[in-house]
Amino acid sequence: MWKCYAVLSAVFAALTAILAKKGVDGVDSNLATAIRTTVILVITWGIVLVSGTAAGIRDVSQRCVVFLILSGIATGLSWLFYFKALQGGPASLVAPIDKLSVAITILLGIVLLGEHPGWRGIAGGALILAGTLVILLPGK
Repeated sequence: MWKCYAVLSAVFAALTAILAKKGVDGVDSNLATAIRTTVILVITWGIVLVSGTAAGIRDVSQRCVVFLILSGIATGLSWLFYFKALQGGPASLVAPIDKLSVAITILLGIVLLGEHPGWRGIAGGALILAGTLVILLPGK
């Protein structure tokens, strides 16, 4: 089932790029990010409250909270830079550069988490890097 969720994530990430590009037109990118984040906050807390999982907040360890806070900071910075990039560049170029995060995640997973992605993971990350470079090559 996780693969289905991953595909849905990719589809909605693509829609995010297109919709965000339209949304930052004539709007400060930081303000646009704040509006988007508020919507996400309302939706996610709504899901947590409706599903009845809010009580589980008491069971979250301090270590997990620290890493979730750090992840939130990284996400916020990523979104701020993403919207700033979309404001100045075409979505068709900003999004592939942003997706370099996949290759970077593979590398960080190896270095920081001791993961072993195997040859397919390494090749996939290299292909993402190569594909991004091809997209960014100046054309005629």
